[in-house]
Amino acid sequence: MKRTVLLLSAVLSVFPAVAGTKGEEGVKEGPENHFRFYGFVRNFFAFDTRESVAGTGDLFYYLPKDRDMNENGSEDLNAQPSFRFLSLTSRLGVDVNGYKVGRTSFGAKVETDFYAGLTSSSASTKINGTAQLRLRQVYMTIGWDDLKLGKESRASVALKIGQAWHPMAADQPHVLSLETGAPFNPFSRTPLVLMDASLGKHFVLSAGAIWQMQYLSAGPNGASAEYLKYSCIPECYLGVAYKTGGFLAKAGLSILSIKPRRTGTVTSPDVTEPSVTVRVSDRITTCSPYIFLQYRKDGFEVKAKTVFSQAGEHMNLMSGYGISARDFEDGHYEYTPLRTSSTWASLSYGKKWQVMLMGGYIRNLGTAESLVTDRTEGQTGYVSASNVYFSGNGYSNLNAMWRLIPAVAYNIGKFTVALEYNVTSAQYGDYKLFDGDDKKYLRASDGLASDNLHWVTNHRLQAMVRFTF
Repeated sequence: MKRTVLLLSAVLSVFPAVAGTKGEEGVKEGPENHFRFYGFVRNFFAFDTRESVAGTGDLFYYLPKDRDMNENGSEDLNAQPSFRFLSLTSRLGVDVNGYKVGRTSFGAKVETDFYAGLTSSSASTKINGTAQLRLRQVYMTIGWDDLKLGKESRASVALKIGQAWHPMAADQPHVLSLETGAPFNPFSRTPLVLMDASLGKHFVLSAGAIWQMQYLSAGPNGASAEYLKYSCIPECYLGVAYKTGGFLAKAGLSILSIKPRRTGTVTSPDVTEPSVTVRVSDRITTCSPYIFLQYRKDGFEVKAKTVFSQAGEHMNLMSGYGISARDFEDGHYEYTPLRTSSTWASLSYGKKWQVMLMGGYIRNLGTAESLVTDRTEGQTGYVSASNVYFSGNGYSNLNAMWRLIPAVAYNIGKFTVALEYNVTSAQYGDYKLFDGDDKKYLRASDGLASDNLHWVTNHRLQAMVRFTF
């Protein structure tokens, strides 16, 4: 008994030092004032009427697959319903703040979920396995507040360094689904250095340097970060925001310069070596601008965003690029981007009972320049599909796509139960079959499939239950 009393006395004597002590300089903050732990346990239940392109245990939805007719053309084999439910998108995180040296404040975020570790016997899906903890976001923040900006105005500057949301993906529509509007909305968390400068009460200027890790550019070696690595130039972002009352407007521009190939071949003057491998100067530089609008009042909120992307597949957009010229003496290729228009709008109303609606539309606008053509005996003017590098989550013969998502949620404190209906329809076209060969060729040099345009539609009914802590 005596030993127990002594132990309790020791614990109680230490507790004030941890909780904070009050002296002449006020309250001394303890560790619990710097760390805020958060997270949620989330389960999705999803039913689809059609085979589709989807990731993260088929919960991250992209688009329905094109028709796959059987031998006699009597049945579409992709018209196959499916069902799944998983909790691997549950999340854990910690925010760190309250550290200050002079007028400079420091903070950090570490956020994880359980996406990684899924495996499958099929190369096209990853739907089984043991989910593992993976990195979602991790970054530090450095800030300077109350900087003088004229006689009355004040400015603040915040610097974010680490892995975080791509600035073009940060503003997302009102949906419950895991893809949060993709591929109509950019979706990427990526290594970056981002500066936000608040100038007075209304304007924020942003500038950033962005790298690639999980969400990658396409190319001759598949999706890879090596095209940016050997470019030696990070993706650059510039943006401006204006806010007043419940209104927010943003505009921004992403500039990406990648190097699809490092080496090529040239003709050798030595007859014993007909070709020789050399380093080449391949490069494609693209610009993707966007505009975002938001209005909020009481329990009502409406948002809209439009993106004109060039080679935006690294942001999960239905985009890419292709070869526009080759056969140069130094062995290099030239490239042209596929251009895509992606637009969405959404609204939300209510708190305890919350109703949401999102609509989106994508249009493939083709390439900026003509693609290089292949010439074989008896045929000219056709473009090999292998010369077009498109998003691995879509198909280059996609012409257009639309989506409509109504949803309703009931929030009971930290518990939410919701139901969402997602109807997504994609328009595909056929490519010209070349001399009976199974390999498909693009009919037009602008990268658009124009034959046999047709729509395929998937209906997804999804329920969600979530407990937030």
